[in-house]
Amino acid sequence: MPTMKVLIVQSKHELGRVWQRHLARQGCEVVLASNEDEAICDLRKRSVDVVVLDLVLEGGGAFSVADFAAYRHPEAKVIFVTNTRFFSDGSIFQHITNAAAFLPTETSLEDLSAVVGHHCPRPKAAAG
Repeated sequence: MPTMKVLIVQSKHELGRVWQRHLARQGCEVVLASNEDEAICDLRKRSVDVVVLDLVLEGGGAFSVADFAAYRHPEAKVIFVTNTRFFSDGSIFQHITNAAAFLPTETSLEDLSAVVGHHCPRPKAAAG
């Protein structure tokens, strides 16, 4: 089974590192970006299956990252995390076509990795 490629975009470096280490222990190939520019640079260089994206990035740009991911990697899913109640009504799914999940920042590591695994594309079965 191919390794899941995950991009974490989180302005709070320590929190992002905790998520990165946990997902790496689960067998994911994980890159951490701290802002919009770093995330878009990474999306230009490599393919990703899932983007774990803080909705409230320092300096803004979360929607730009999601849009660029949709353009560059149409199969990639975006899992938004936030510590605000903004979009808690689920309307994020109407605005961002590749939004796959919307989680509170304090979601447990186990639940985060389960959601990442759930939204990763499955390998296609060989025709036979």
